[in-house]
Amino acid sequence: MDIDLGKKIRALRTKLNLSIKELAEKSGVSTGLISQIENDKVVPSVTALYKVAKALNVSVGFFFDDEPSLSTNPVVRKDERKRLLIDRSTGIYELLTPDMNRNIEFLYIILKGGESSTEELIAHTGEECGYVLKGHLLIKVGSNEYYLGEGDSISFDSSIPHRYINIGDRESHSIWAMTPPSF
Repeated sequence: MDIDLGKKIRALRTKLNLSIKELAEKSGVSTGLISQIENDKVVPSVTALYKVAKALNVSVGFFFDDEPSLSTNPVVRKDERKRLLIDRSTGIYELLTPDMNRNIEFLYIILKGGESSTEELIAHTGEECGYVLKGHLLIKVGSNEYYLGEGDSISFDSSIPHRYINIGDRESHSIWAMTPPSF
């Protein structure tokens, strides 16, 4: 899925009549990084993109979804999933719903050994549930750590800062549901 992230951020920032400096102050992301993102010089980390999205009052999904799906077909075939490839991570985020305009976000996530969902703990409104299909994940929720193996699941209040890390040598495969959508 090709997106023009910089163009979308600039257009929304301009629409909201915000300067780069004002967006930087609202998001906690440096003016230099926002400028580099808008000029397609860098791809932001998941954490930085989340902070910018929050400051612009949109979900991260806003930047990845061009339009609501025009199809009335609720089925998403394995080979037709939208892939969300972001930051320097080799993590793969596949959308398990036809589009991102839903009341729940449903993702299939693949992380290589040692890779994590975000660089730092993040928090957002709602609830989050995860199920490990393959591999092992360390889930950090606030000051608690939970080790999940194949077949294990977790649910938590996503307003508590959290992240997940593949603590194994091989890929981890997991399914995550978030409500309301936050990605």
